[in-house]
Amino acid sequence: MSHFHAVVWLDHSEAHVMHIAPDDVESTRVHTTQPHAHLHAKSGHVGSGRQAVDQDYFHAIVHALEGAQEILVVGPAQAKLHLIKHIHSHDPAMSKKVVGVESVDHPSDAQVVAYARKYFLAKDQMLA
Repeated sequence: MSHFHAVVWLDHSEAHVMHIAPDDVESTRVHTTQPHAHLHAKSGHVGSGRQAVDQDYFHAIVHALEGAQEILVVGPAQAKLHLIKHIHSHDPAMSKKVVGVESVDHPSDAQVVAYARKYFLAKDQMLA
């Protein structure tokens, strides 16, 4: 892909990866192979009460982001932070390309692209 910017919106079940150019958007969806369950620790039970992170899901997202030079990660909850930890652990070169992590709820793909374009424009203007 020849797009300079990319944005990924994700939660624990799916990711929307969009490579953005001024007049084009290439979109990919990545789905987890594990259903997300809300686990709770109970007194007297062994375990952390947390579901294991789906490493294959995060590997697929990283693969979908390849080619981007600047990446914005957005999403509603902890999945975006798990992705950042995964990138730092498994692909340090890509971690240098992540320019922002933002909390957003459940927008449409068009809203995510508009948000990312505004974000990258403001970032570029600050650096100029």
